[in-house]
Amino acid sequence: MDPASLRVPRGLTFSRLLSITSKSPYAVKALCELALCGASVPIPIGELARRRDIPQQFLEGLFATLRRAGILRSQRGVKGGYLFARSPSEVTVLEVVELLEGELGAGEGADDEIWAEAVGALRDVLAKTTIAQLAEGEAQARGQAMYYI
Repeated sequence: MDPASLRVPRGLTFSRLLSITSKSPYAVKALCELALCGASVPIPIGELARRRDIPQQFLEGLFATLRRAGILRSQRGVKGGYLFARSPSEVTVLEVVELLEGELGAGEGADDEIWAEAVGALRDVLAKTTIAQLAEGEAQARGQAMYYI
């Protein structure tokens, strides 16, 4: 069936209300890997991409956005790569998601009570979860010690 031929019932619209693309999960995975590395030296983006099975060019675009926002810093050259500009314990998942996707709940329908409540609950969970917490959880699940947090 052709998606253009789908009819939306009157009064319903599609919107970006709760739109999260693959950008955010990939970025969070890569940031967790960076935190797990205990990065006192820059980690090459190719290494992070390989470890998390993320297309390197895609990750480069995501990390460029996070670098411009002050979450990451980069170092060029043979020993280049990425490091956190701020502690992973200060970087929330909500901050990453909204940098990459735009503000959650900013779409059409955000004023409807049920959707506002759903967006609020999602924002609360993402706002109280840091990259450090996620990385620590992964380290515990793998049975390895955390060096950075």
